[in-house]
Amino acid sequence: ICFMDLIPLEDGAETGVASGDLTLSETAAALAEIATARVRREFVAREIRLVGMVSADETRVRTITARVDGRLDRLLVDATGQTVTRGMALAEIYSPELYAARAELRTAAAALQSREQAGEGAAGARANLRSAAERLRLWGMDDQQIQSIRDGEGNSDHLVLKAPVSGVVVSRQATQGDYVRTGDVLYTIAELSEVWATLDAFESDVAWLREGQPVSFSARAYPGREFSGDILFIDPVLDERTRTVEVRVAVDNSDGLLKPGMLVTGRAVVTVDAYGNPVSDTRTAVPPLVIPASAPLLTGDRAVVYVRLPGTGDPVFSGRNVVLGPRAGEVYFVVSGLSEGEMVVTRGSFKIDSALQITARTSMMNPADEDPAGHVEHEPSNGLAPFAPGPCFGQGLESVLEAYYELQTALAGDDDGAASQAAGEVAAKVDQLDCETGHLPGPDASQAIDSIGHKTGTPIATYSA
Repeated sequence: ICFMDLIPLEDGAETGVASGDLTLSETAAALAEIATARVRREFVAREIRLVGMVSADETRVRTITARVDGRLDRLLVDATGQTVTRGMALAEIYSPELYAARAELRTAAAALQSREQAGEGAAGARANLRSAAERLRLWGMDDQQIQSIRDGEGNSDHLVLKAPVSGVVVSRQATQGDYVRTGDVLYTIAELSEVWATLDAFESDVAWLREGQPVSFSARAYPGREFSGDILFIDPVLDERTRTVEVRVAVDNSDGLLKPGMLVTGRAVVTVDAYGNPVSDTRTAVPPLVIPASAPLLTGDRAVVYVRLPGTGDPVFSGRNVVLGPRAGEVYFVVSGLSEGEMVVTRGSFKIDSALQITARTSMMNPADEDPAGHVEHEPSNGLAPFAPGPCFGQGLESVLEAYYELQTALAGDDDGAASQAAGEVAAKVDQLDCETGHLPGPDASQAIDSIGHKTGTPIATYSA
């Protein structure tokens, strides 16, 4: 009848099988390509992907400012990107204040020497000398420069700015010949022997990251090469625009390969338990239950897994509601619903579920706490008892409905005369209903119409002409 070979139904083939179970022969299971896997306990490492770029370590950035008013007579470092070493001369500033301070230092040194030679008290002279030397020291001069001034050597009317750290000049605001004021920024130097990999982590991955956690990453500039570092800082504020959190990774850059601004892709691997919490020591913790990611059928807030029941006969597959933890790669963590060693279906679950749905049995879409056939009893909203029709119901209802359709047409056409006449026909048909002739009884036309409307749920209305 359908141009197909029909297969005879084997009655009683699943006698004694629970509503949510399905029995298949070995041949049927093979044709359906049913595959199973054992529920096992093991620690699973979750991989977290991060993206970002290299940036300078902010704790290793220094700003060089002018400590005295003066004129930049000479720039010894005059280009951005130059590499400087600690103590290297950067610029020379001519300052009238420096000239006065030099003279003060020399005078204090000469006064101290004169008193010491005369054998007089030299405490006050020593205090004056220390004060004059400290003033120059606050301007950035080292002890060697101060001693040179005391001895009358060197370029005494110029202040030489020296680099406090080794690094790279990332910005230069000074130009030779400028007149600078105290506090004006001249250079910004960054030490790049250690840099930051500033990475962005998605909101859903933040719970898996911890400070001190190792992170490996690769740079586009060096394909095939991997760098590594530890998480130094996790931003406590989420970027609402990108829904990401900034993660800083401290990276050794003694070879100078990583340049600020390079794009990098990071990868963090963390071992977690069934609830997604990182496991610090796998030697003492109990491994969580895991199943392949293809095993559960996810439907809203429920997860259904089909388990092959143990036995020597034909395979029997039973549906099981389970509570899953987070997904980690190709597996799901199982919080409850399964035991270690059980066999779960990893391929063919939809075929098993479809077979149960066709027979209106417990399945993914028809849970065990609902009627498998999908019937739901509703209480009448009008407060009346449910209507139970007798054997004669419907035999006379056809003539009533035919008259009612005429009334409906008249009302839809706003024809008052035809509506009044059709309403009379409806009343007459209802009065003719009588169980003696095999029809539904009705003592009064209007009451009968209301009774039919309430009992059948049909929107039959009465009208007075």
